[in-house]
Parts: sequence; C-alpha cells; structure tokens
Amino acid sequence: MESAVGASGPGGPDGPDTPGVPFGCASFNQDSTSLALGTKTGYKLFSLTTVDKLDCIHESETSNVYIVERLFSSSLVVVVSTTTPQLMNIYHFKKGTEICNYSYPNNILAVKLNRHRLAVCLVDSIYIHNIKDMKLLKTLLNIPSNPSGLCALSTNHSNSYLAYPGNATMGEIIVYDANNMSTVTMVPAHDSPLAALCFNASATKLASASERGTVIRVFSIPEGLRLFEFRRGMKRYVNISSLSFSPDAQFLCASSNTETVHIFKLEQVGPSGDETASWSAYVGKMFTAASSYLPAPVSGMMSQDRAFATVHLVTSGQRNVCALTMIQKLPRLLVATADGQLFIYNVNPEDGGFLVLMTCMRLIIKKQRDQKSQCQHRRVHHMLQLLPYQLLVPPQRLLLLHPHHSSTSILTPSPLDVSKPSKSLIPLIMAGLTTLQSTLPFIVAETLQSHKTSDIFLHAF
Repeated sequence: MESAVGASGPGGPDGPDTPGVPFGCASFNQDSTSLALGTKTGYKLFSLTTVDKLDCIHESETSNVYIVERLFSSSLVVVVSTTTPQLMNIYHFKKGTEICNYSYPNNILAVKLNRHRLAVCLVDSIYIHNIKDMKLLKTLLNIPSNPSGLCALSTNHSNSYLAYPGNATMGEIIVYDANNMSTVTMVPAHDSPLAALCFNASATKLASASERGTVIRVFSIPEGLRLFEFRRGMKRYVNISSLSFSPDAQFLCASSNTETVHIFKLEQVGPSGDETASWSAYVGKMFTAASSYLPAPVSGMMSQDRAFATVHLVTSGQRNVCALTMIQKLPRLLVATADGQLFIYNVNPEDGGFLVLMTCMRLIIKKQRDQKSQCQHRRVHHMLQLLPYQLLVPPQRLLLLHPHHSSTSILTPSPLDVSKPSKSLIPLIMAGLTTLQSTLPFIVAETLQSHKTSDIFLHAF
C-alpha cells in the first residue's frame, strides 16, 4: 500500500523540477496515515487523520530531499538528498537525532521498508537490511537495469515479499522472500517494461502496470496467477506513476501523468460460479460471452474490466501519488500532486462513478500566496467540470462561492427539476471568487422562457 513519487520520477535524483515549485518527492506511509513531503528546503511529515485540516507533525531543514519514507506511525524516517545521493540517513525525528547512515556504490533510487526489512534499490542491485539493527543481510547483484528504481516491499512483515523487474525489456516481475532470502516466483506480467508495482496489505495480491499504461493486472502471491485485468484506456499510452490497494484489497487506484485517476473494483467469483451481483459484473459477463465470437485481440480487450470510479484532476502532465484509505471511518481517495497539493475525495464503495472533491490542501505555500484562496480556486475548476452533469441530474453536493469575500461552503440542496420552464434564475448560482491576484468568472445558470423545457444556458463574464 505504500506509495511514493518524485517530481522527476519514482525516486530519481536527476531530472527537471516542476517549474516554479520547490518539490522533490511525496510518499504515503505503509498504512496511508501519514504523508511525507521532500523539498529543496527540507522535508515535512503530515498526519492524515481528518479531512478538515492537515497537521504538520515534523519539519526538517535537510536540503534537496528526493526520498523520504516514514515507517508506519513511528519516529523512524529515511531521508536521501541530491547533495549526497549515495548516502542514506535514518533519523529519529521526535528526538531530532540521526540513528545511522549508510553509503552505497551508486545513487539511491528507492527505499522501501516494513517492520522487519529495509530495501535500498540502486540501478543494478538491491541491498536488504534488518531494520532492527540495520545489519546488511543480502545484496541482490546484477539485477536487470532498473533506472527508475522500481520495486515494492510488502507491508506485511511476516513474509516481506520484495518485487522488482526481472527483465529490462519485458514486463517480468521477480518476487523475492526477504525473510528467507529466496526467490518465490517469476511473473510474466506484461509485454513491455514495468512502470508500477504494489502489494496489498496482506501480501496476497500484487498489482502491476507497464510503460504503455493501458492495462493493469493483479496477480495472486505467492503463486503468481493472474486474478484480474483492468483496462485504463485505449486511445493513448500514459506513464502510470502510482498504484495502491484499499485496506481491504477490494479496490485498486491508479494515477498517471494525465488528469484522470482510476479506481478499479476487484470483484470475486462466488462459490456458485456467478459473479457478485452488480451492474459492472453483469456487463462484464455479457462482454465475456460475446468475446468468444471475436478475434483474440478484440476479445482480450472486451474481457478487461473498466474503471469503477474516476477522478479528473484540474491539471495534467504532472506526476502524482495516490492512496486509498479510511479517514474518520469513511473510504477516501488521496492524491498528492507534483505542484505540492493534496486532494481528498469521498469514495462511494457501492456506486462508484465520478468522485466528489472533499478538500484540497496546499502542501507547499509559496510567498505572497494564500493557501485558502488557492484551494478555493481549485474547487471552482473542479465544480465547473461537474456542472453540466449536475444540471442534468439531481445534484447531491454543490459549491457556493461568495463573490465579495474569500469563503467557501458546501451545500446539499433539494433536487433540481429542470423539466419545467421557469422565468427565474435557477437557485444554483456559481459566482466568481475574488482572490488576491485574480478574479474568477461569474457563472450563472438560468432557464429561458422557451418552448424547450430543459434549455439551460451558461454565461461567463
């Protein structure tokens, strides 16, 4: 479940920064209760226990951090800086002391840890340490070239499975038992090189995506059998930067360099052979039946499940990291973006669909920029994306913006009936919000006195 991403790729010290943003990396801890952020000026640790506010529990001035990983909710944090990319520092952040540091022959590309093991990934080797005393237990030498430092370590320390690419040109996955120091299995997952890997919390499932970014597959562990196959898209290849299971492993989210975050539902086949009773399962069953009459490439695509729920971010082209977790006893999707913001969405585990933005929080506050007004700016654009849909069906949540002062409120109005003409304005007005440096446009929805009963016009000023 642990996820991490850097501004220039997963755990890489090289590459351009996001323009104008002093951003290095972002990572959720193993149970997604904490978010670690690395920047040019230091690193920060945030607690993720509420959607109302983001508590910064620690801040350090270590410069140019591109890897920062926290062990669950403990005081242990691992930091790697571009100043010394071959040196790993382990700190007790509550005491403000360094526990130890280790040097490696090449740049550190990724660090993964659970309660028993710590794995350090270089371009052609992986070092496995006992986390209790940091003794080096095993060095996996001459592994296939892995310039992105792609690897995954199960958070379930009873087995400590480590997954990494087994081929530089094909999507083969090596699953290694870091407790017994032995190879478990090799999974032929994709035809193209791997781009993302993730274990579920119990280490019984492993999700993978290739550099093409069109298909995501889930395999059983330790057997390596394919359990699920999901199609993210068909029209374009994307760079999938993050995969994450929900705590119960019933859902899997995937984010990329596009504006869309997908959530897939892992629906099992019941004892009687019938799939779980849902609309998506029914449609999938019909597609599977029809695919037997079609050519193999077409039938393969028809048998792949589509997204159960989606999110459209307001920006694209930026790397981000996603996680599915429970906050205040409700399922949430968390997305930390490379421009230094955290978005929190409600997840409806029954209906899915287009997710509702609950909160956005700025992780990096630039000079002369107000955090609250910037998040309101993001919310406006998010609601504008939803507006045509919400005017056609009874809306459940609408954003009310006051044009004369910087405040925002979420309303739950009564269902909107657009089937009858009205001379008055629809009582759902999205007004412009004046921020410190810009004014967003007025958006007014109104019905006209016409014979068409559902004519709705949007006016922008």
